[in-house]
Amino acid sequence: MALALYRKYRPQTFAEVVGQEHVTEPLINAIRAGRLNHAYLFSGPRGCGKTSSARILARSLNCAQGPTPEPCGECRSCRALAADGHGSVDVIEIDAASHGGVDDARELRERAVFAPVDSRFKIYIIDEAHMVTAAGFNALLKLVEEPPDYVLFIFATTEPDKVLPTIRSRTHHYPFRLIPPPAMRELCRKLCDEEGAVVADDVLPLVVRAGGGSARDTLSVLDQLIAGAGPEGVTYERAAGLLGVTDAGLLDEMCEAFAAADGAAVMEVVERVVEGGHDPRRFAGDLLERLRDLIVLTQVPDAGSNGLVDAPADQLAKMTSQATRMGTSTLTRMAEVVAAGLAGMRGATAPRLLLELACVRAILPGSDESMAGLMQRLETLEQRAAGAALAAPARPAAPARPAAPHADPAAVRPAPAAPAAPPAPEPQPAADVPPWEDAAPAAPPVPEPAASQDEPPAEDWSEPAPAPVYEPEVEPAAAAGGTSAASIRRQWDRIMMAVKDRKRTTAALLQDATIADAVDGEVVLAFKHAFHAENLQKEPAYGIVVGVLGEVLGGTWKIRCEVGEAGSLPKAATGTAPAAPAPRSAAPRSAPPARPAAPGRQAPPPAAEAVEEPPPEDDYDEPSPDDPVAPGGFGTSEEQAVKLLTNAFGAKQIA
Repeated sequence: MALALYRKYRPQTFAEVVGQEHVTEPLINAIRAGRLNHAYLFSGPRGCGKTSSARILARSLNCAQGPTPEPCGECRSCRALAADGHGSVDVIEIDAASHGGVDDARELRERAVFAPVDSRFKIYIIDEAHMVTAAGFNALLKLVEEPPDYVLFIFATTEPDKVLPTIRSRTHHYPFRLIPPPAMRELCRKLCDEEGAVVADDVLPLVVRAGGGSARDTLSVLDQLIAGAGPEGVTYERAAGLLGVTDAGLLDEMCEAFAAADGAAVMEVVERVVEGGHDPRRFAGDLLERLRDLIVLTQVPDAGSNGLVDAPADQLAKMTSQATRMGTSTLTRMAEVVAAGLAGMRGATAPRLLLELACVRAILPGSDESMAGLMQRLETLEQRAAGAALAAPARPAAPARPAAPHADPAAVRPAPAAPAAPPAPEPQPAADVPPWEDAAPAAPPVPEPAASQDEPPAEDWSEPAPAPVYEPEVEPAAAAGGTSAASIRRQWDRIMMAVKDRKRTTAALLQDATIADAVDGEVVLAFKHAFHAENLQKEPAYGIVVGVLGEVLGGTWKIRCEVGEAGSLPKAATGTAPAAPAPRSAAPRSAPPARPAAPGRQAPPPAAEAVEEPPPEDDYDEPSPDDPVAPGGFGTSEEQAVKLLTNAFGAKQIA
């Protein structure tokens, strides 16, 4: 029968004790200085090295070359107290759970007066000391307070508060702690190498988490996995199934659904959890721990290297991306909602229902009227505003749309504010004004009389709308019609790796992307920054991503990039995408129909001849780039307004 790992690799010196430097170093210094106490109290959680340290202290004190913090391991006392030794008659281990009565204490007191047989000290190691009764402690009180010079007591307990205060006050108390995950993972890797076992790197975090910081529990779990490993070694799938932990893929999918606020994907993940035989309570606990890791990553970007987050490098990259997209307020509220749902699952008859309700509430901050829900909504609005602010200066930088090949070159000049009339030599007297026209006001003249309600609306001479962003023509995907956004999220790692192999700059643009929707061969990507969205729609980045989607998912795909939160974006349209708006024609506009003359009045002469002739080239002064320009395109200064009116109506009429 093979020896268990926690017994085979029990530490033999203080230097081999892992994660308890705050205890071992003071003990080493006390032994070297010769300042030994007659009684010690070792306390701490189970499996953290209390009993092992007590045995090491006994070996150090009774070594033939001692007392020394480094036992020789060759003398009779060291060999007897080794992990595979037969024990020493002068080192007595007592289990207080079965020997904690007053009669056992009286017997110990009677034997303690005898000197050691062949060692320097007679050492009593009392394990589980909190199980000693009050009468038993009182029987030992006098002996512990004033023992013979050759008697030394070491009490080990997991509950030091239950030790009689009069006993505890006469000891040197050394509190042991749980072993941190980095030190425990390094110990497991070292033992696997010594045993020659093949263990995947992503299995060790599961083993460390299952051990809970206890060296004995961790090595027991590792021993079980190594014993049941096949020819390929200990794989992640087998370890996750044996330990009952949630697969990291399910946690990734749930976090991606949270980031996209996709309720359908959330329900799909819960369904897969139940169909896979996972306990909803265990999944909620693992999800809460994942949200905790994401919150830590938002506050400490290098938490992976500091040991605050224990995860492999590839998993750490995914978690960093998820934390960046969701934000601190969103993650905090989601963690609170999941924690409340987990607390409600205790003793519940329908844990799946409570899990579904908790996950749906996590992606619906509008249903929460608390401060946490308000902070999540404010954070979402801030992210949208930041994206819009970045998008505003990027609009003028878009490439200008080429003019139509047969358009008149004069048509591309900026249109004046109103059709120009030839300047009159002198203003007409008031008597010459036709009776059907109102007198012009003294303010800047209006080029045409105000139209009545039965007239057609005036022609719009404002600036044309900005040109649409260029998007290459892509045929609708027939083979990819059944692919959903959740399935694309599951393949997103492969897509990112393929894009990175082709061009790293394109992969950098996709780091900020969240899959919002996917319908009929069109993928909607949500970006926080407009710079990433606009550059991804240009070649060659667009072609690279479309090609990779076709290789990984099959079929032909289109991409639509939006700026904002994934949950607030419009979903992808089914069928073929609507055609882009036709460019504004540069052909001359037709004149509006003439207004019929009132009965009994003479119709005014047609003014078409007056507007047919465009103003001379030298009469139009283009505004300077340094002049302030209003949002509509016209200058805000008085001089610029006079220039425009002068070019349009002539100097005489303006005067």
